[in-house]
Amino acid sequence: MGYAIVVLTHLLHGLVKLAGLTPQTIEIEPGTLMKIWVPKQTVTKKDHNIVYAPPTKPAVLLLHSFAMDGIFTWFLQVFALSREYSVYVPDFLFFGGSITYRKERSASFQAEFVAKGLEKLKVEKVTLVGLSYGGMVGFKMAKLYPNLVKSMVVSGTVIEMTESISRDSYKRLGLSSWSDLLMPKTLEGLKVMYSIGFHKVPWLPDFIYRDLLETTFGNRKERNELLEELVVSDEDSTSCTTYPTLPQEIHMVWGDDDKIFNLDLAMTMKTQLGDKTSLEWIKDAGHLVPLEQPFKYNEHLKWILERVTKYH
Repeated sequence: MGYAIVVLTHLLHGLVKLAGLTPQTIEIEPGTLMKIWVPKQTVTKKDHNIVYAPPTKPAVLLLHSFAMDGIFTWFLQVFALSREYSVYVPDFLFFGGSITYRKERSASFQAEFVAKGLEKLKVEKVTLVGLSYGGMVGFKMAKLYPNLVKSMVVSGTVIEMTESISRDSYKRLGLSSWSDLLMPKTLEGLKVMYSIGFHKVPWLPDFIYRDLLETTFGNRKERNELLEELVVSDEDSTSCTTYPTLPQEIHMVWGDDDKIFNLDLAMTMKTQLGDKTSLEWIKDAGHLVPLEQPFKYNEHLKWILERVTKYH
């Protein structure tokens, strides 16, 4: 791992620990392990075993984007939320420290994986916050586990990645597949990914980009398979029929310059999802809005969480 990323990773992990979270590795089943950050007050050791207690505050689940793991996506939100909420930040399978020997690669399988992990942690209800890929997995969780997911906040995502949505995105972005964008092989490819992900890319020296390229795109075969499984045919899509009946409140918080899933698509989704869905957008923000405009995003998020945890 590149030296700069090692230092940054240790720094972020140290700060997240100061915010009250601790990393855990949970065996979901033999050969399937989840790396997840949990509130440290829910973890105790008893006779050389780790025992998990239910959250003591309203539980918030943060589901990360495809470009990075849980803490790299959400560390700025962990600091903002951990005093008022019990915050859980998992790594999806093939990100961070989460692995499986099983061959499934669908978003539904990721949803099942996260739900089983929360069950082992004695978490019965969450407000789910998902960015991009995390939002797609989140919609699967909302459908499959309605008693677990009581409300949702999503950004830069779609209900389901259909072929028609993909084709439109490929045409606008000049891509032939999602792997072209999300699994870059060169420094230039990485810079293109960030230029599409952000409204305004923060300047970084090339040695940081090299470190990122070397260290954050592991498990290439499995992640490419995840992207292939993500796209469903329009005929097989359930988004036009099943999803509007979701019982959860859904709050959409968008960057006004999301180049991947633009505001027009977000407005169409809001209509599909029905009256229990809201849509707000943040100026001068792209696809990765929680990273690019964290203070504005956190204001929106805290207001939503205060409301949904008060009335549910």
